Amino acid sequence: MPTTAIDERLGTVVGPANVRPANPGDTVAGVAPRFVIEPASEEEVGAVLRLANDEGLAVIPRGGGTKLDWGNPPSRADVILSLRRLGVVEHAWADMTVTAEAGCPVSHLQEVLAQHGQRLAVDVLWPERATIGGILAANDSGALRLRYGGLRDLIIGVTVALADGTLAASGGKVVKNVAGYDLSKLMTGSLGTLGVITQATFRVHPLPHASRTLSVSVRSLGEMQELILAIQDSALAHAALQVRLASDAAPVVDVLLEGTEAGLAAQEAEIRELAKPASVSAGSSAIWAAREELWSAGDGGAIAKLSVLPSELEATIEHVADLASRHGASWEAVMQATGLGWLRLGAPAEALRAMLQELRASVEEHGGSLVVLRQPSGVEQIDAWGSGGDALPLMRAVKQQLDPRGTLSPGRFVGGI
Repeated sequence: MPTTAIDERLGTVVGPANVRPANPGDTVAGVAPRFVIEPASEEEVGAVLRLANDEGLAVIPRGGGTKLDWGNPPSRADVILSLRRLGVVEHAWADMTVTAEAGCPVSHLQEVLAQHGQRLAVDVLWPERATIGGILAANDSGALRLRYGGLRDLIIGVTVALADGTLAASGGKVVKNVAGYDLSKLMTGSLGTLGVITQATFRVHPLPHASRTLSVSVRSLGEMQELILAIQDSALAHAALQVRLASDAAPVVDVLLEGTEAGLAAQEAEIRELAKPASVSAGSSAIWAAREELWSAGDGGAIAKLSVLPSELEATIEHVADLASRHGASWEAVMQATGLGWLRLGAPAEALRAMLQELRASVEEHGGSLVVLRQPSGVEQIDAWGSGGDALPLMRAVKQQLDPRGTLSPGRFVGGI
């Protein structure tokens, strides 16, 4: 069908002013789409998908675009489905739940919740631009997941537009509900390959009375591992625990405490006792955004997300340091006590490729995973995801059931899904 005909038909759904030709800034991992469409409602999202599915157009959902380069490049990209016009928030503060449309920026949602002394207990990357739909699709969460869980633990309901335009809802707007299959957990982390999230409902938590960040400078990776395990095995009610590492610096362990001032003082005293003889100092709240700085380095390096057993943190970082030494590379990492972490490697492109492949093989051998979030251009790219394991046949079956024509983000997920 001629381009103008598709353009006109899409315009009848969302209004001509809300369809435009794509420009270079709309590329997805180097793949250029044809159109950008901005629907204003769930019904318009469903209608756009129905038309695209019928015409064989590949659709890439987009929120704030902060993580659009995560995953593999799409095998096709015809339409960018921008959800930025879907930004309504419904805060049921007495029930401690909130419902937000997919295009709502995370920072705006937190501002609305704070008016009633509440928050969504996640600390995501770039909250000023990241949207609710985007963080769910990418399953992004930071150090607060240690205390409050990840997005799959906080979401209690979702509405999704499927590839054929069907609007499907799961869960509800109260914390206790048994409304059907838990579609919300399936969609979280699916990177827009199974459906387009249009709105989501979360449980929320009270804002803490007070908070305190402590930073502990340790001398070695061994001391780092011992301190993290000691804090985790203690009776402390810490909200977050991470370690910052770099090729040219000693490890620093950060602990976030939340509660009353009296409670914080008692917990700080216990941490100082556990950390002896290491130095403990008051830290800035800004250090909880340390993983954002990995993307700020101007060396064009690679960034990967690691998932390892908490007891394997020391061995994993030792392997990273050894790899970097052998290849003359620089590195930085922010690792959480849960075993999740983010690693930046700076080296020539071919060396980065070899390092990532070796590190992935080692991590997977020990039951972990390595997902490549950013790769340098100008060199053959490695698969972003690594092995799908025994789950891959089931994942493909789910994709076939929900998106048989491969309309949504084709090729971006594990195994080329």
